[in-house]
Amino acid sequence: MSLLLNILWFVLGGFLVSVAYILGGLLLCITIIGIPFGIQCFKLSLLGLAPFGKEIRETEPPGGCIAVVMNIIWIILPGLELALAHLLLAAFFAITIIGLPFAIQHLKLTRLAILPFGFKVTDHR
Repeated sequence: MSLLLNILWFVLGGFLVSVAYILGGLLLCITIIGIPFGIQCFKLSLLGLAPFGKEIRETEPPGGCIAVVMNIIWIILPGLELALAHLLLAAFFAITIIGLPFAIQHLKLTRLAILPFGFKVTDHR
């Protein structure tokens, strides 16, 4: 079932979400300071390609104070705008019953878009 939903996700905008995150990641990786943020964009792009069957978990061991500082910087720079964009898309898809699974996936992306450091994407068990 998740394969079919991932194909529909890809066709209905997942490809564009993923390409946008990849381009953002490439731009951030131009500078040495932006590399950690670019890596987080690549993590978001992989989840943006096929979010069904994936879940977000805290890394083991937890990220610590460096992850907190990086998350604060992320929220100030691109994180808040990305999270708001995913919330708007989730609200758009939640209008219809058919769009509810896609709205849930955008909410999943919102969680990672606001706080990407200290979390990883894993397969659902």
